[in-house]
Amino acid sequence: QVQLVESGGGLVQPGGSLRLSCVVSGLTFSMYSMSWYRQAPGKERELVGRITSNGGSTNADSVKGRFTISRDNVKNTVYLQMNSLKPEDTAVYYCKAFAWGREYWGQGTQVTVSS
Repeated sequence: QVQLVESGGGLVQPGGSLRLSCVVSGLTFSMYSMSWYRQAPGKERELVGRITSNGGSTNADSVKGRFTISRDNVKNTVYLQMNSLKPEDTAVYYCKAFAWGREYWGQGTQVTVSS
């Protein structure tokens, strides 16, 4: 059974930082590309960033220079380091594993940026 479990969300002030984690089990993690998505209330889910199985990463323009995605293939974990957070970053953040036409999602973790 494939499971993706996100953690690390919470309430943070503007300008603050959070690090999200997504622990994956039930698949060969090192062979999967991983992505982070987010969905704000009333908006569509959007891609935040992705990292390939060999470690190459890209980020959405809205978070470039502020967010960094990384992975640890020993711990079966993908991370999203979020710095200089803004109120518009408030959303539920999801991780996704995908390869060979298959994709698996986590349940999401809430990030709220507010003073």
